[in-house]
Amino acid sequence: MLVLVAPGQGAQTPGFLTPWLELPGAADRVAAWSDAIGLDLAHYGGQADADAIRDTAVAQPLLVAAGLLSGMALGDISPGAVAGHSVGEITAAAFAGVLDDTAALSLVRGRGLAMAEAAAVTETGMSALLGGDPATSVAHLEKLGLTPANMNGAGQIVAAGTLEQLAALAEDKPEGVRKVIPLKVAGAFHTHHMGPAVEKLAGAAKELTPGDPKVTYVSNKDGATVATGAEVLERLVGQVANPVRWDLCMETFKELGVTAMIEVCPGGTLTGLAKRALPGVRTLALKTPADLDAARQLVAEHV
Repeated sequence: MLVLVAPGQGAQTPGFLTPWLELPGAADRVAAWSDAIGLDLAHYGGQADADAIRDTAVAQPLLVAAGLLSGMALGDISPGAVAGHSVGEITAAAFAGVLDDTAALSLVRGRGLAMAEAAAVTETGMSALLGGDPATSVAHLEKLGLTPANMNGAGQIVAAGTLEQLAALAEDKPEGVRKVIPLKVAGAFHTHHMGPAVEKLAGAAKELTPGDPKVTYVSNKDGATVATGAEVLERLVGQVANPVRWDLCMETFKELGVTAMIEVCPGGTLTGLAKRALPGVRTLALKTPADLDAARQLVAEHV
């Protein structure tokens, strides 16, 4: 059984979209998406520097566009399940048929703008904790006023809060944590700091007509499988201010009997977690079109 997954913010790097634009029809498709949402995706995915694509309002639609483009390049496949980390859930919703491409990009454009606006109110950020006992780490974060915004499994938790709180964490790591790494994001996502963005996104979601998932959709709110498009959309809205439970998604993958995972562009983060948390599951990250042949072979063996 194959699961198709999409990464979240922070996975983007300068120029990562360029090789995908060389595929037949890709440049025209991206140009149409850019016109639809008022953002030059080809420029930001090809020529813009790291600071420009760190901007939440840019990074989020760019990631969804890259995920959709690389997923389409795989051909007409039917994975056993789909899931996404943070903004990657919108990509997964499109893979499942809940939203069409234009609706997904319109929603993520609104999401990125709303979250950027919310992040501008207070200087906030996120840092990854590597190693340590989850319960011990969570208690320590709460003592510092931080939120365990991403419970990623495989010995990784992402803390979110004000820059002062994150500085205190860097000086006072939880017992057993090997390293604290600041992330390339511009806000404390999946925390109460994003409350205003939830309200705006809820308004945008009312304009959409979701379809029910055509494949098993695993929600990162709690690892549950979701059967209706209305509930998927509701969870996409609330997820902005709720912690990401990727650890529970991976537990669900085990229960579903997943044997292979493909992570769409810009892949690497989620397959890295899976290698530690899902031993025996074959993984492949779509970084460039050079990975497509191997990905198609994996699909043939596991679908």
